[in-house]
Amino acid sequence: GEKLFCEYDQQVKHYPEKRGIVHNEILLPANAPRSYADRNTLWNAAEAVEKQWNSQLARRWVLTIPREIPPDQYAVLVREFCQQQFVSKGMIADFAIHDPHPPGHNPHAHVLLTMRAMDEHGKWLPKSRKVYDLDENGERIKLPSGRWKSHKEDTVDWNDQKYCEIWRHEWEVIQNRYLEANNRPERVDLRSYARQGLDIVP
Repeated sequence: GEKLFCEYDQQVKHYPEKRGIVHNEILLPANAPRSYADRNTLWNAAEAVEKQWNSQLARRWVLTIPREIPPDQYAVLVREFCQQQFVSKGMIADFAIHDPHPPGHNPHAHVLLTMRAMDEHGKWLPKSRKVYDLDENGERIKLPSGRWKSHKEDTVDWNDQKYCEIWRHEWEVIQNRYLEANNRPERVDLRSYARQGLDIVP
């Protein structure tokens, strides 16, 4: 794997046991700094903007790739999916495709997604904002402490549970499109056997 220097703890991160990497790439939205195409720069910047010790720096996905799709289409497939589902919404997608030995038996992609949106100048935006609660007259509500009653709202909806199902479905759709384009009879169905109404033990 690639060596990365972490500015937070001043240590080099290196995982040489991660073998079989056949492609890696960073996809940037139009407003992201071009320097973030460098993996070391990107993730140090993503970590530097966080102030809480337990902040989530990234969202991780593992995408299985059908063995029936030709290897020279792996990157095209993953790139198209990430561009449509993540980068178009403002996330940066950092993905690596693994094809462990023996080649072709378990191709898959690891995808890391940034958690914060950026403004038009490429500056990280807050994950949430304070919203004041209002009474029936549209007035702010004062608490006994003298403070105004408020709550936090996410600035983007990327954490919405609905996306788990949406993204799973879209990954199914694009895999099947590539299988069909390669004249393969196989089709992917990401529903469990139970959801498909099949009485089969996995």
